[in-house]
Amino acid sequence: MTQASNKPPLPRLPALLGRAERPWLAIPAAWLLALGGSLALATIAQLVFPAAAPPDFEGVEGAHGFFLLVVFAPLVETLIMAGVLAILLKFMKPLPAVILSAIGWGVAHSMAAPTWGLVIWWPFLIFSVQFVVWRQRGWGWALAVPALTHAMQNSLPAMVLLLGL
Repeated sequence: MTQASNKPPLPRLPALLGRAERPWLAIPAAWLLALGGSLALATIAQLVFPAAAPPDFEGVEGAHGFFLLVVFAPLVETLIMAGVLAILLKFMKPLPAVILSAIGWGVAHSMAAPTWGLVIWWPFLIFSVQFVVWRQRGWGWALAVPALTHAMQNSLPAMVLLLGL
């Protein structure tokens, strides 16, 4: 099942996210939406759970860490997300599929640090929407668009690790 309309599978998202066109515009727009949401959620999580441990990136530093966060993780996680969403879309409509996908990624990231899952589900909701929308143009697009958005999302923390801040 694919999303055939020009609306995103998640109500209230910008219409741009519901169209599989202009990737040069759709990717940065999705990134800004994902980044803004995750920063807001991180702030809330920090206020509500000030003693919560952040994710542990020990050993993920320098150029190797940058590669892992900006290239490897977005590619591997997008492939996993695509497989799960492809299965979910055989049994349900896009809206519940993208919501279940995002919740699953939140749970998976919570295993590393509980509050991380609270923060990470929002970007994965956006990545999941991108997969569903861009699948209309083919698997290459459905994998590339969310993977590039994910790479952009990870680039800021990766720069922090690269610079040792």
